[in-house]
Amino acid sequence: MSGSRRENVGKKDAKLNRAQGKVPCVLYGGKEEIHFTLTEKDLKPVIFTPYVHLINLNIDGITYPSIIQEAQYHPVTDETLHVDFLELKPGKSVVVSLPIQIVGNSKGVLRGGKLIKKFRKLKVKALVEHLPEIIDIDITELDILDSIKVSDLKIPNVEVMEIPSNVIVTVTSTRAVATEGTPS
Repeated sequence: MSGSRRENVGKKDAKLNRAQGKVPCVLYGGKEEIHFTLTEKDLKPVIFTPYVHLINLNIDGITYPSIIQEAQYHPVTDETLHVDFLELKPGKSVVVSLPIQIVGNSKGVLRGGKLIKKFRKLKVKALVEHLPEIIDIDITELDILDSIKVSDLKIPNVEVMEIPSNVIVTVTSTRAVATEGTPS
C-alpha cells in the first residue's frame, strides 16, 4: 500500500485531503511519527474486515510493516476520517484485538440448546511473528449449560489480555429443552 507524506498537519489540510479522496494517517511506533495520506479506495479492503492484516506501507520509497491501530469514522456517512497505524518491529510485542471464529457443532446446540457468543474479539499480546489472524474456538464438546472461558484458551506464544473468568461462549437451555424433561 503506497502513501505520500503530508507536508502540513491540521484541520484545514485534512479537510483538503479528504475532498481529494485521501485519508489522513499517522504511523506510530518507530523513531518518529510519520504523517501521510492513503487513498480511500486502497484502505477499504483492510479497514472493513474483522481480520487484523499485516500491511506493508510504502511511504516515499521506504517500506514499514504495520497494522491498523485505530480508525475514526464520520458519525453519519461512515466515511473514514483518520487512521492510526502501528509500526511492527521483529522481536517486539504488540497488543491487538483479534476476532473470534467459532468452529464445530456443539452437542448442546444439536440437542436444542442456544449458543451465545459473549465476545466478538479478544485483546491479546504477542510477538509480531506469533500473532494469529484469528482465534478459533472449538465448541464441539459443549453441552447444554457448558461454557468456554478465557482461562480455557491455550494459544501458543500468545497471552490473552482479558479477565480469565470471562465467558467467551456458552450453550444455554431453551424453553423447549427445559419442558421436554418435565412430565405433563
